[in-house]
Amino acid sequence: MVKEHNKILLELTDAGVYRSNRWLVRNITLSVSEGEILTIIGPNGSGKSTTAKIALGILKPDAGSVILHTNKIAYVPQNLAIDWTLPLRVIDFMRLTNKMTFQEVTEVLDMTGVASLINKNLRNLSGGEFQRVLLARAIATKPDLLILDEPVQGVDFTGEIALYNLINQVSSELNCGTILISHDLHFVMSATDNVICLNGHICCSGTPKTIVQSKEFIDLFGASAAQTLSPYEHDHDHSH
Repeated sequence: MVKEHNKILLELTDAGVYRSNRWLVRNITLSVSEGEILTIIGPNGSGKSTTAKIALGILKPDAGSVILHTNKIAYVPQNLAIDWTLPLRVIDFMRLTNKMTFQEVTEVLDMTGVASLINKNLRNLSGGEFQRVLLARAIATKPDLLILDEPVQGVDFTGEIALYNLINQVSSELNCGTILISHDLHFVMSATDNVICLNGHICCSGTPKTIVQSKEFIDLFGASAAQTLSPYEHDHDHSH
C-alpha cells in the first residue's frame, strides 16, 4: 500500500468528457501518489485512454476537475506514429525532443536494459526492445508521474513479464507515480497497488485482492477471470 505521507501527484474529481452527444467517461475520481502504481482496466471503448488524456491535460473535462501537483509528466501513448522507412537509430530517437549527451542516453537505456542497442536502427528492434526504448525515452526526464498506455503491445508473453517487472523497478527507483492502462489482468494482480475498472464510469476500484471479489468486476470480466486471478496478491512495500 502507498504510504500516507507520500505526495499526491494527480487528483481527478468527478471528471467527465462529453463528445458527439454522449459521455465518453463520467464521474471519474482518482488520485495517484509518489511511488504508487495505479492500473486502469476495462473493455475496449470503456474510456481508459480518454481518462489518461484527461490526466495529461490533452482533453479538458466537460465536468469535474483535474488537479496536477507536478509538471514533470512522461507519457507513452498506445500508438506512436513513426516512419519506419527512415534510418533512425535508437540514439537519434532518444534525442528527438530531449537534448541528451551520449552518456546520458547510455545511462537511461541501461536502466531499461537496452544500452547495447544505442546504435541499432529502430526498425530492426523486436517488439520488446522497442517498448524498452520507449520506456527509456519516457523516464529520461526523471518524471514525477509516468503514464503508460498498453505498454506491452506487440510483445510476447515472456517479454511482457520482463517489461512489467521493469516498470515496477523503474517506479521504485524513481519513486514516481505510475498510471498503467492495461487489458492484461494477470499484470493487474501481480504488479500494481490499486486498480480502477472502467466501463464509461468507475465500476469498481481498490486493491487487486478486493477488485476480483466485487460483483461489478465479475459482471464485466466473468466469474472464471475472478477465480483465475484471485490467488494473485501484490506485495510492494514502497520502501526507497
